[in-house]
Amino acid sequence: MTTRTRLSATVETDLLEAGRAAVAEGRADSLSAWVNDALRRQADHERRMRALDNFLADYESEHGPISEEEMESAARHTRARAVVVRGGPANQPRSRPRRTKR
Repeated sequence: MTTRTRLSATVETDLLEAGRAAVAEGRADSLSAWVNDALRRQADHERRMRALDNFLADYESEHGPISEEEMESAARHTRARAVVVRGGPANQPRSRPRRTKR
């Protein structure tokens, strides 16, 4: 069983409205659940960023610093291999994918 702690926090009005809308639309069970999900995503994000920092530090300690040229080359290579899955030419309206029954 997860331990829960009650807290009082000051939040931006638009974020509070977004949370309440999520509950009203059935995308969250409660405002507390919506906030917990947001906090969990932030904690996961920070954990991943620390892991990436550690990986890069280990890599650079073994192979030397990654240069700007290497980063630009990697970005070009990645963009060249990218597959567009949404959108299209700017002058054409986007069509919605058809939903299949489950």
